[in-house]
Amino acid sequence: MRLYGQDFTSRLLIGTALYPSPAVMEEALRASSAGIVTVSVRREAGGGKAGDAFWRIIQSLGAKVLPNTAGCRTVKDAVTTAELARELFGTPWIKLEVVGDDETLQPDVVGLVEAAAILVREGFEVFPYCTEDLTVAGRLIDAGCQVVMPWAAPIGSGLGLVNKAGLRLLRARFPEVTMIVDAGLGAPSHAAEALELGFDGVLLNTAIAKADDPVAMARAFALAVEAGRLAYEAGLMPARDFASPSTPVVGTPFWHTA
Repeated sequence: MRLYGQDFTSRLLIGTALYPSPAVMEEALRASSAGIVTVSVRREAGGGKAGDAFWRIIQSLGAKVLPNTAGCRTVKDAVTTAELARELFGTPWIKLEVVGDDETLQPDVVGLVEAAAILVREGFEVFPYCTEDLTVAGRLIDAGCQVVMPWAAPIGSGLGLVNKAGLRLLRARFPEVTMIVDAGLGAPSHAAEALELGFDGVLLNTAIAKADDPVAMARAFALAVEAGRLAYEAGLMPARDFASPSTPVVGTPFWHTA
């Protein structure tokens, strides 16, 4: 998978929140083989033993850090947070989130497009978190985003690909654009399904961090992503509304009794 000129062997991106302990987080991230981890930017004093331990883990993994603007509700807030993240993490990468609804955490797509355009002009490499809306995706691409991240379902819901037809159409409409399904994936089968549709990768957090065994679940998602991509590249058989025998009947003997 190629993202803003950088190649990654894994198509799985992992969040770093909600784990029961730093040790479990580290084991899960290693089990996932993810090359990219997302980190939220907090408006509070950094440092301290907990913060230092967290960064030692991230650095030991050798993963690429993708800061995000989680929790931002205005264009100004998102842009300011992105600028802070660039200073803190020394990267032009930013996962751009502009929340539009407090219950569903659905993106404010109007504000998202505006913020993305501003950040691209400022030299950021933007990963916008959006819905599966074709028009919104097109405007984000026109603004200079080389990656688009449509949701499968609301963040943390675990519902999977709620609008599968919409996602399939989005993938077909922009075949040359890198697209990563982000949010709402609750099971490894959901991730495999996204890759089978031709999406380039998936990003998730809650389904792994809140599992009874986050380490095993991380491994399960890693395998599912690999299987989904292999299936897409191999070419899935089309669905049919009628039966088609897999065993040929030509030459089959028929016995008759007088």
